[in-house]
Amino acid sequence: MANFRIGVIGHTGRGNYGHGIDTVWSHVPGCQVVAVSDPDETGRASALKRLNAAKAYADYRRMLANEQLDIVAICPRWLDQHRDMVLQATNQNLHIYMEKPFCRTLEEADQMVVACEKNKVKLAIAHQTRYSPTLRVIRELIEDGHIGDVLELRGRGKEDRRGGGEDLWVLGSHIFNMMHLFGGDPEWCFAQAFQNGNPVKQKDVYQGNEGIGALAGDSLHATYGMQNGITGYFASTRDAGNGARFALQIFGSKGIFDIKTGYRPLAYVLEDPNWSPGRSGESWKVVTSGGIGKPEQAQDTSLHAGNVAACVDLIAAIEEDRQPECNMYEARTTVEMIAGVYESHRQSVPVEIPLKQRKNPLTLLQA
Repeated sequence: MANFRIGVIGHTGRGNYGHGIDTVWSHVPGCQVVAVSDPDETGRASALKRLNAAKAYADYRRMLANEQLDIVAICPRWLDQHRDMVLQATNQNLHIYMEKPFCRTLEEADQMVVACEKNKVKLAIAHQTRYSPTLRVIRELIEDGHIGDVLELRGRGKEDRRGGGEDLWVLGSHIFNMMHLFGGDPEWCFAQAFQNGNPVKQKDVYQGNEGIGALAGDSLHATYGMQNGITGYFASTRDAGNGARFALQIFGSKGIFDIKTGYRPLAYVLEDPNWSPGRSGESWKVVTSGGIGKPEQAQDTSLHAGNVAACVDLIAAIEEDRQPECNMYEARTTVEMIAGVYESHRQSVPVEIPLKQRKNPLTLLQA
């Protein structure tokens, strides 16, 4: 494996360093963090020490231009920085590992994808669940017909104080990425968004946290038409669950898989065509990376291990000239599914995906 020089972009106070996007590299063979950038002086000094980097910059653009890098880690969670950071990295032909969600709008997503394609840049996004060995086991079981034909996908957000619009973006993105994996490409969306029980209007739109941009709704409900006739559902209501239902359920003609998010997600199977233990007497069984009812085989099941798996895959994608497992196209599809909620609400009809309108639909909402 070649030696890869890593530059880390952080922004203390505006998304910081994400969920371990900065510290993962010391555990990835053949990689070394050589420089870090952060506009905040205290945060910059702390990162320089934490990452054992040789040099620190206040401006990430200077770091990208001055250092001989191979990969840049775009760590801040705040979305309003992602597009510009990606475009600057692609201008230097640097491969990218970045925090999710991808960006604020489909217009930004298109610009990022085009720039990566033009400069032959590999981009991986930090949906750690996608790299879980448990998820691979579930995919194999579904392909083998363990729950029969897949009929429906049902997901809910965390439904804490962020329930509704913010939940849709920040945590729903994990669910949508899994829906895409198990259901194929989304083809249409029909959705409604509500504020205090009333349909969202222009007056309800506000600037969301973490640089999300225009946001609205304390409750929303969406239906998706996926490939092969599969129907997907997503919903989130503020203060309705505090994470209790934050998961994806895959309903098949012979049973159900229930999957939480994370590198080693809590996962269960109900081998019951009734979908009802009360009627059938069947019980939920745990699913691990070892299989149904088997002990967990993975030694490290943390979020950090998910980042390591994602970065190892990114390195392999660079060396093999292929797309990473969770790549820029999947990241854009997640944004399509999120934007589809508000575009369908705006038009009050089902909308085709990919969306024709690429701006944030809430900025076009009528009074």
